[in-house]
Parts: sequence; C-alpha cells; structure tokens
Amino acid sequence: MAALSRPSLPDHCHARPRLCHPPTALDNYSYYNCSYLSGRGAMDKPAHMFDRDSEWASLTRFVGNEAKGATIGVIYGRRRQGKTFLLDALCKATGGFYFAATEATERETLTRLGAELAEHLGLPSAIGLADWYQAVDWLLALGRDRPVPVVIDEFPYLVQATPSLPSIIQRAYAPNRNERTQSRTRLLLCGSAMSFMGRLLTGNAPLRGRAGLEMVVPTLDYRLAARFWDIDDPRLAALTHSVVGGTPAYRTEFLHGDRPESLSDFGPWIVRNVLDRDSPLFREARHLLAEEPNLRDQGLYHSVLSAIAAGNNARSGIASFIGRKVTDLAHPLTVLEDAGLVRREEDAFRAARTRYCIAEPLVTFYHAVMRPEWSRLDRAGQAARVWEESGDRFRGRVVGPHFEALCRHWAQFYAGPETFTASPSHVGRGVVNDAARRTSHEVDVVVTGAATGSRRPLLAIGEAKWGERVGLGHAERLRRVREVLRGRTDVDASAARLVLFSAAGFTDELRELAAGDDEVRLIEVADLYRD
Repeated sequence: MAALSRPSLPDHCHARPRLCHPPTALDNYSYYNCSYLSGRGAMDKPAHMFDRDSEWASLTRFVGNEAKGATIGVIYGRRRQGKTFLLDALCKATGGFYFAATEATERETLTRLGAELAEHLGLPSAIGLADWYQAVDWLLALGRDRPVPVVIDEFPYLVQATPSLPSIIQRAYAPNRNERTQSRTRLLLCGSAMSFMGRLLTGNAPLRGRAGLEMVVPTLDYRLAARFWDIDDPRLAALTHSVVGGTPAYRTEFLHGDRPESLSDFGPWIVRNVLDRDSPLFREARHLLAEEPNLRDQGLYHSVLSAIAAGNNARSGIASFIGRKVTDLAHPLTVLEDAGLVRREEDAFRAARTRYCIAEPLVTFYHAVMRPEWSRLDRAGQAARVWEESGDRFRGRVVGPHFEALCRHWAQFYAGPETFTASPSHVGRGVVNDAARRTSHEVDVVVTGAATGSRRPLLAIGEAKWGERVGLGHAERLRRVREVLRGRTDVDASAARLVLFSAAGFTDELRELAAGDDEVRLIEVADLYRD
C-alpha cells in the first residue's frame, strides 16, 4: 500500500495562495480577512440564491470553525436540487477549492485534479499526483493557514473508478496524523446517488465517525415551490407542484422559465413541456431511475413504481400488480427507498401496516399518465390528444393523492394554533375498522399529539377532496370514524376535531354547520398557501 506523503508547496503558496476566483466575485468577503469564519458573525447568503437559508447557515458554520484539525462533511440529495450551485457559491464566497468529478479512469481524474489544484494555487504547471494518497494530502495542505472549504462534487464517480477511496480518506484523517491535525481543510463530499451517499457514514463504512456534517439537500416544499415558480393562484400552484414538485432546475435549466400563466394555460403547458417528446422533461423520470447505480433491473423497478402510482400502496397489492410474490419485494422496495424515490409510511392506527408512496411527483406523473401511452407520445403530434384523454387518470392518480399529501404537510408544519387543541407531534393517514358496520374507513389526515401515557391524544382527523365539493355527508363520515376511535384504548379521541379540506369548495349547508360548531374546520386550497 502506498504511503501517505506530505506535499511540498512552494513558499509563495504557503503565504498567499492565488484566488480561484477574482476578488470582485467575493463582494465584501476578503480572502485574507476571513472574520466571517470565526463565529463572530454568519456569512450573508448570496443575493441570487433562492431559499436554502438553513443549508447555507449549516455550511458556513461548518466551514467557519476555526479549530485546528481537518474535518469532513457529506452532502447529498437527488439531482437538480441545487447542490452544485450551493457549494460552488460557498467556494466563490470564501476562496475555496471546487472539483467536479466526472466518469473517468483514476489516472485521468488525478491528472485533471492536479491541473486544477495548480491553477487554484497559481503554480506555473500542473501538479503531478501519483495516487489518491498524495492527492488527499494536497487537499489537506490547502487548509494549513486558515479554514477553507474543499468540495469534491459527484464523489460516487471517483469511488466507481477507485473503490478504496473512502478508506484512503479514512486513513488520511486518522485522529493523530500530523497532516490532519495541522490542517483546517473542510472537505465536503457531494453526490446525487442517494443510496450510495447514504451508506458512506453507516454501519462499518470507512468514513463512519469521521464526518462532522451530514446534510441532505431536499426539494423545495410546496409553498417555496410556488414562490420559486412565481405562481400566485393556489389551485394552479398545487396543480403544477403535483407534476414537477419542488425541483428548482426544472424551471431554470429544463424549461428556461416557462411556467403556466393561468389555469387555462396549465393543460397547454403540460403538453408543450412534459408530454412533448422533444422537451427535456419528457424522459426525465426515466433518467432519475437510470442514474441510481443500485437499480440494475430497470424493468422491475419501473413496474413497482407503476403499481404504486396506480394506487397499490400495500405490498400485497404491489406484488399482485407486477406478478411477483410478496417476499420478492423486500429488496426492490428497500433500494427504491434508499434512492429517495419511494417513501414508506406507517398506518396511523396500526404500526405494523405500512403503505408506500412515490416521493417524486414527476415519477408519479410519468407512471400514471405517460408510461401507459408511451408509444403514442413518442410519435410527433400525439401529446395534446393523450393529455385530453388522460384527465381521469391525472385527477385520480396524480393530483388527488398529491393534494392529500399537501394537506398533511400543511397540518404538520403550517396549521395555526387555532386549528388543533395542541401542537401536532405526528401527521399521517390510516385505516379505521368499523366492526359494527362491517366496513373500514380510510382517513386522509390523522393528527396526533405527543403521548403522555399509554394513549396518544388524537387532535384531528380529516378528509381531503381535490375535485369534489365537500358537504354534510363527508362531515358525518368523519363523525362516525371519531365515534369508532373513541371506543379504542390506544388513542384518546375525546377532543379530536374534524377537518375537511377541499379544492372545489364546500356546500352552503356544511359552511353553516361549521360556523356554529367549533369541532369542525373547513380548509380551502387557498388556506394551504396563506401565511
């Protein structure tokens, strides 16, 4: 095994490394007077960066730690969420070093890294890096004089060419090794392969215990997405989010700012931007699957996703849909979960019962609307007709379930104190068995508080309807469900409120009932977006 060697930097590089970006790009943040890194004040987020306040604060706090000793951070999230934009902005603001890996051999990568390091340091020629042992020591040397971020983006590409790289970094970051203890390099390993990046710090992985930061960069939530897309109409915002979710790049890079201008423009926008075979979004759902290295049997995974998109949320239903045994699903469902494409949810009333849902709206839209019509969509001139014929599938399999998810999100994070009798601890959905009437009731929104004893306080149960006007019958069904729950010993439903959500409005009779009944709450789609 090659020995780790201390790189020898020219004297002028120890004193004053050359900026990797011109001083004008740093605004008010001096490369040499890095007081923002000391904890005396947080570095301002770049004005052109939308949201990501929490992520920016965490990164600057991690990078700005003045303590000696090199540290490691792991950053990951699905593609096109702005990870590269975020980390590149961090390096530009601090004079850090950013390296974007590509699919290449180890030798080619080391050659390119040596050239970019030399440019960063102002050296007249490329640095010859014999191996990754030497390369990691050069990265550690960048932080000898001050805390400095060193970003390696698309880290999984490097490990694909050099499987031992995590172990090499582990050895370089040995607790008492001089090159680490005398360095303040803040090494940030970034990647989009969710399953791979998620395992870097787990179990017996080499880097377990070495990282001081683990950050998942999420998609924008539905309210932030509406702001990002500059959509003021709540109904239009919910429709748009049900298709493209909160992925920033879909607007900026894929569609170049094209957005639905009105409800009447939503259909034409779908046709020209999602169903058009020449649009970048047309094959995006397929690419999301293909980009995950652990998803080798593409047909199987697409079939599982199609089963879930068709409303088969339980393992038995998925197995029946794809023609496999229930026991055959453990691996593909776990892989899809690790990849961030599927989310498992426990039934709010029976923990042993789990449901599966697709975590990425565009994947749901693809499997519910596009995949069944793929041969037609792949021919020119068919997009408008396919969309016209897909209305029922879109409403029933895409926007309806998505609206329910938005209602749960609102109940968990945005509902005001007047909505429930206490702060929610958990919001989910569940099925209630009604033995007396020999039926079962699906509850779209189940809000529970923090348990203080053997019984969980049930704060509210709710029903959400996208295209149906909600009336007295819906309220009476919830009353029946609450009555059944009041007879159970595991929940305390004595103070549970009835919350009805609708994007199509409420009947006059129901509004009159709610006006005089403090136990009933009516929530319109506009309320989901109202501060």
